[in-house]
Amino acid sequence: MLRFHLAPTTTHEQPTLQGMLDMQRSILLWKLDGVSEEDARRPLVSSGTSLLGILKHMAWVELWWFVEFIGGSSLDYPWSDEDPDADFRIEHGETIAGISQFYADSVSQANEVIANAESLEVTGSLPSGEPDRRQRSLRWVLVHMIEETARHAGHLDILRELIDDSTGYYPE
Repeated sequence: MLRFHLAPTTTHEQPTLQGMLDMQRSILLWKLDGVSEEDARRPLVSSGTSLLGILKHMAWVELWWFVEFIGGSSLDYPWSDEDPDADFRIEHGETIAGISQFYADSVSQANEVIANAESLEVTGSLPSGEPDRRQRSLRWVLVHMIEETARHAGHLDILRELIDDSTGYYPE
């Protein structure tokens, strides 16, 4: 059974931010619970977006912001200037279980970076070639990732409703 996280409501800044992000992360996984492989990969809107594609994208986003940007690791991403949406594409042989594990592993790596950070003031900066090269703090990245994850959770909610009329903010 999927473990759902509710965010803490009476604690310090870092656990509050982490808790809000963990809650949104668990919503992403919950939206795939009980969906067939076919429905999870089926594009339901003209952009080609699918449930599984969004989860795969979010796994890469976790790695990008936390592991590379804040953590300083260099990773090979599937997207390029020629194929900017490759992180949304579900390749032959990719499954709900596999992409869900990739997401869980990405979140685990992100959480390790967060746990090892000296403070929320730790910064990273975008690589050369990016239009906005301002530094951003871990605090900013956490808030951004809450926003990004919640935004995509809303997309998943709509896609899931198109599949089987299932809606809701959290599991019953």
